[in-house]
Amino acid sequence: MRIAAAQILSGRDPADNLRLVRDSVAEAATRGARIVVLPEATMRAFGAGRLDEIAEPLDGPWATAVAEIARAHGVLVVVGMFTPGEGGRVRNTLLVTGPAGGGADGGASGDGGAGGDGADAGDLHLGYDKIHLFDAFGFAESDTVEPGDATRVVTVDGVGIGLSVCYDIRFPGQFRALAAAGARVTLCSASWGSGPGKVDQWRLLSRARALDATTFLVAVGQADPEAEGVQVKSGAPTGIGHSMLVGPDGTVRDEAGPGAGLVLFEIDDDEVTDIRKKIPVLANGRITEDRAAEVVR
Repeated sequence: MRIAAAQILSGRDPADNLRLVRDSVAEAATRGARIVVLPEATMRAFGAGRLDEIAEPLDGPWATAVAEIARAHGVLVVVGMFTPGEGGRVRNTLLVTGPAGGGADGGASGDGGAGGDGADAGDLHLGYDKIHLFDAFGFAESDTVEPGDATRVVTVDGVGIGLSVCYDIRFPGQFRALAAAGARVTLCSASWGSGPGKVDQWRLLSRARALDATTFLVAVGQADPEAEGVQVKSGAPTGIGHSMLVGPDGTVRDEAGPGAGLVLFEIDDDEVTDIRKKIPVLANGRITEDRAAEVVR
């Protein structure tokens, strides 16, 4: 399976950001990608304006346009947007849309989050709402965003794909739960906050979560505004780049730099089976861990 990491730098205008989605998907499809992953907050960058004024449901015009792009190119698109929440807050939603191929069922552990089933047989059009909100390093995401309450795994060409967003990566139980629900690849779409040691933390956490769950981890972040020469609001988590592929053994297989660009990752699902036989942590957990022996196959 070939997965494209579209390391873009989004801005204030959802229409401009939609053009970035369109261009990224077109290039990725030309290069043979099956799944195209874009960062958290692609619809509008953090710190670039109110989120409630641009939030839309998954059947709204922005998500519908992304679905049309995905279908036009025959790829699955995974992209960060904002959907309406309660009490004036929004939900930080990872939209998954496009043809899922064999075994497509939109299945999830828990209730899944925003959205519903694909409009056409074999299509997905649904959302995962970020569970763990970034109330750290002086930023309070929960002031404007309400948390999701369920994990989600989708099936693409028969392969379980787990979904996560940014700060979720600091919570190992979520990634083990995704593996227990059938994930063999986990996507983490992010807009990582900059600062001393933050690139090292991003890399360490990505490696740890892949190894915790013995899955491939595709971590896709916003590009670093400084590398792109763009001024952004101080204190907002606006990206550091360094999208990467981590193998189920915890090794970094490929990593982008800080600037915008498209990176293609090759994933061999058979390697997950091999690593889970060699490092059966999902089956061996006891007392302190939820045992997940059924995923070892």
